[in-house]
Amino acid sequence: MAPRSDPTPEDPASSMRSLLALSMVMAECDDPDRIVHLAVTSIPSLGRSRFHGAYLNGTGWQQVRGAADEADAHDDLETQFAVLSVAGGAVAVLGEAWAWAYPLRSLGDHLGYLVVGAAAEPSSGEQFLLRVLAQQTGIAITNARRRTRQRATADQLRVANTALAQTVATLRYSTNIHERLAAVAAAGEGPEGIAEALHELTGYPIVVEDRHGNLRAWAGSGRPGPCPRQEHADREEMLRESARTARPVRHHDRVVMPAGPPGEVLGVLALVDPDGAAGPQEFTALEHAATVLALRLARLNGLAEDRLGRDLADALLAGADEETALTRAETLGYDLRRAHRAVVVAEVSPGADVEELLDAVRDAAHDVGVGSLLAVRDGEVVVLTNADRPWPHLQAAIRRRFGGGPCRLGVGGKYDRPADFSRSYHEARLALRLQARYEGEGKIIEFDRLGVYRLLAEIEDQDGVERFVHEWLGALLDYDEHRRSDLVMTLSRYLECGRGYQATTAALAIHRSTLKYRIQRIREISGHDLNDPDVCFNLQLATRALRTLRAVRAARG
Repeated sequence: MAPRSDPTPEDPASSMRSLLALSMVMAECDDPDRIVHLAVTSIPSLGRSRFHGAYLNGTGWQQVRGAADEADAHDDLETQFAVLSVAGGAVAVLGEAWAWAYPLRSLGDHLGYLVVGAAAEPSSGEQFLLRVLAQQTGIAITNARRRTRQRATADQLRVANTALAQTVATLRYSTNIHERLAAVAAAGEGPEGIAEALHELTGYPIVVEDRHGNLRAWAGSGRPGPCPRQEHADREEMLRESARTARPVRHHDRVVMPAGPPGEVLGVLALVDPDGAAGPQEFTALEHAATVLALRLARLNGLAEDRLGRDLADALLAGADEETALTRAETLGYDLRRAHRAVVVAEVSPGADVEELLDAVRDAAHDVGVGSLLAVRDGEVVVLTNADRPWPHLQAAIRRRFGGGPCRLGVGGKYDRPADFSRSYHEARLALRLQARYEGEGKIIEFDRLGVYRLLAEIEDQDGVERFVHEWLGALLDYDEHRRSDLVMTLSRYLECGRGYQATTAALAIHRSTLKYRIQRIREISGHDLNDPDVCFNLQLATRALRTLRAVRAARG
């Protein structure tokens, strides 16, 4: 505790001038501890009050030079703070007849309290000065903290700007790589042109070899006379290591990158680097060049260009990295920056040859103009297309090329970003499963037009949907399971046909008397009144929910 001296108060005008000068000094200070110290040391000059502590929210009691340690008293004061408002108020301090906790505030922000005491209640003028001192202290601390945050933000911005500059430089380099190699690909240049372009981009000697290590091209200095052949075992180990990483790898005095679709090496691109100086930029250029080389070697070796397209489509449907997919698409000359949707095509006949279906869909897609990105997944053909609903034409073209046999189409939603194409694929599968179970062989189902089925499929609480189904159809489902009957299907068709007997018998291909018997059994087993519109509405919603649940499970399976 500060010494109990009784200084004579200064003239009020002089005290205000001193307080103004103190405020200016505190406003220039960036250290909250220093600000508190300045405030504390000025208290005796404002009257007969004594300093008993400065408490800041979040940091606690401030250590003030020259002030006595009052740990017990501080604990007691903290207890009293709990019942004070942000406006402060009277507190009890041992040995003082009067004590007050003045709030440290700034524009509505409550920072803590400045506690003073006196042998007798100070005059109103002295209390005014103390309140102003606390207020100015709070403002100075807030400004100091703000300046500290601003400096930290400025430092972060400098770091971010440095990183951004590095990123821009990398992007410029990557763009230069892309443009140079894209020009090589567009010109149809062979391994020699690719090696020369990569040499110009990196400055390193470049080697192109076939799958077995035979030299195909060399660009740059240092080409040996008779090019030495790599030992077979050593080369196979190198290729295995490259396949594991799917990235350029160092091997002896070279950085090596296989060229070819996944699981198939068509050739090898290598950067000669005996000093090990090549870095990320050279590795990036090598990867891009390997993609171009793979495409060119595939053409030279008579491989169909759609193989790489199938790999790209398959990767997109699996949720591939967007930047990688865009790079691969640009190498193939395909624009992925347009909105696309997935169309799943399935042949009705069991055991059909999926490769035959793929050929039929490829030809039909080309004729109808729905794109050329196709993949085979789970025995079905998937088309990624930016076209807008020529689906009946596509279906008819497939049927013609598939010997007139029926085919089924499920169409997903349209999305702008390649990262969302896999979502369209799952929507198309769901639409296809709904069609397969309830809509017959030839109908085209679009996810965007599923109506209530789409709403049911997008409900996150599928357990709640299942409970609703069981509530309305549970008895009928149990009966169908034990008796191997089809009352739920009959009820669904009956409701979908507007409870019309003629339309329902035609849809189910049964006799009218059979339908009447089934409807009567449905009434008896379920206990539902099929003449009640509300009951029929809930039953129809339940049958559609059941249909959706089964389709969702099938699409996930």
